[in-house]
Parts: sequence; structure tokens; C-alpha cells
Amino acid sequence: MRQFAETGLAALDLANTWDEYLDDPERLPDVGALRRFCQELAEPITPPLPSRARDDGQGGNDLEAVRAVRDRLRAVLSRESAERTPALARWADELPIRVVVEEADGVPRQRLRAPEGATLAERLAVRSVAELLDLAASGDWERLRLCAARPCQDAFVDRSRPGKRQFCSTRCANRAHAAASRARHR
Repeated sequence: MRQFAETGLAALDLANTWDEYLDDPERLPDVGALRRFCQELAEPITPPLPSRARDDGQGGNDLEAVRAVRDRLRAVLSRESAERTPALARWADELPIRVVVEEADGVPRQRLRAPEGATLAERLAVRSVAELLDLAASGDWERLRLCAARPCQDAFVDRSRPGKRQFCSTRCANRAHAAASRARHR
């Protein structure tokens, strides 16, 4: 059963590892959860994270660094779409990004990659930036949203035909509509 890879995009799934609906909003509480997150998103963990759930060595450092990437990612996503592009550009300028050319169906394509030896957090940050740029190139930049049901702040791409979806899930839509109904009947 998948716990983290809900959208298939590391950028959105990482941003959504903080869930205000939970008593403890932290969905990456330990190195074990980080390991499961990486496995679900097929992100290689090199060097391997320690097997202990809590670790004062490299695993704990990786966990804190990945959480910092998540915080930066959420800060970019929380901006209005006009402000989001400059925020993404500033973040990309700070990252160790390599540009590689790969062939896809006989056509060369430019791809962003983390350099050899990059940390897990750097690789996730570069992957997130690359995925957000791919979303923009596909025309979905304006459809990248945060859930309108408070306190939820999950990121999602509105793939509905009219492009007016406000909620990340049916759960949030139902909660928001129920809250609005209760407020009207008070």
C-alpha cells in the first residue's frame, strides 16, 4: 500500500508530507518514513540511510535536510502564480543543477539532474524543480494549486476540464462543504 506517492510527482508528494489534518502533521517523523517515501517514488538512497528509526548520524541529517527542502517547496507553491515563477527561479539558482541532453523518441530533450555525489535532499530538490518546470511546460502551471479546505494545504494539479477545482481530494471537498453548510444554518 502506498503511503506517500499519491500524485506520482515527487514535488507534490514531498510538499504533502505535512498534513494539518493530522494530530501530528509531520508525515516524515523518522528515517524509516523517509526511506519508505524514497522507495515509493523510486528515488535511490545513496548512501543507504541507517536502519534505525532514529539516528544521530547521516540519516538524521538527511531527514532534516529533506524537511528543509519540503519547507522551501511549500513556500514556492504557496505563492500566487505570478510570484511563483520568480520564487522557483531563485530556488533553482541556489541548487547544484546539471543540464543533460537525453534522447526521447529520437528527439533530444534537455533534462535537469543533480550532480554526481549530490545529497538526497539536493536530488529531491532538483527533481522537484524539474517536475515543476515540466508542469509549467505542459500548460499546468496555472492549475497547480493548494487545497482551499482549511487547515489543509496539500498541493495538487487541477486536471478537471473547467479548471475550477479548489480541493485536493473528495475528503477535503466534503469537509469544506459540510463546514459551509453548518455556518449557514447557525
